[in-house]
Amino acid sequence: MIVRATRLLRKMRGGAQAHLLEADDGHCYVVKFTNNPQHRRILVNEWIASRFLAYLQINAPAPAIVDLSPEFLSQTKGVHLQLGSTLVPVPSGRHFGSRVPGELNRMSVYDFLPDILLNKVGNRSDFLGILAFDKWMGNSDARQCVFYRAVVRGAGEGNEEPGRPAWIATMIDHGFVFDGPNWSFVDAPLAGLYHRPVFYEPVRSFDDFQPWIDRILHFPEHIVDTALRSMPSDWVDQDHDASEALLEKLLRRRNRIESLLYALRSARVTLFPNWK
Repeated sequence: MIVRATRLLRKMRGGAQAHLLEADDGHCYVVKFTNNPQHRRILVNEWIASRFLAYLQINAPAPAIVDLSPEFLSQTKGVHLQLGSTLVPVPSGRHFGSRVPGELNRMSVYDFLPDILLNKVGNRSDFLGILAFDKWMGNSDARQCVFYRAVVRGAGEGNEEPGRPAWIATMIDHGFVFDGPNWSFVDAPLAGLYHRPVFYEPVRSFDDFQPWIDRILHFPEHIVDTALRSMPSDWVDQDHDASEALLEKLLRRRNRIESLLYALRSARVTLFPNWK
């Protein structure tokens, strides 16, 4: 999906210096630029992760390719990166965007919920799915997510009753899968964890990580190929061979998912108090 940026709303926190932009489809996007300080490969990581999460049915923002025209940049002076005291212009062209859920002026999005509200999260099991995903993808960063209120209309495990409002967690910021710009698999046991352990307490066995373990074990190769070939070619630039080699290695890692999760359990037993 390609959208055109129409308005700068604000700059975001974080090392990538993303900007919150409104687009011509009426939605708002957190946009990471091709010349962001973390590396151009961050956009590749974000795109691939977003496409994979859609297949795994883990709640995450819809991705988009956000086009910044020369006219938009000339009329919007606030769009730039800052390296020390130097302002770095953002190039025109296509950049990565994560769509903000709902309408910005009508829905509040929070990056923190107090403990008393965590049991009101309607998709708590997604924290186990994203943990399996982060282990498979070699995420070297801590897990990030945001929360918003929505009406849960479908009955399902861990959800509120149909038609009842609930807090929904959506998984964000996947730039450091593949160890960020390094495109490697460091496999540090404690990497990829969300900082609120309450979501891991119900785990009793590998069965609690289903259906995501099976979906990873049988992850279709055509989705990997489509994800790589559907992004703008300048994001990959001179890394075409390296990106293909990286994804081939990722496919070979599918059968390691249980051992990666077990390494985490062994490194921090208290994280899973009910996993005997």
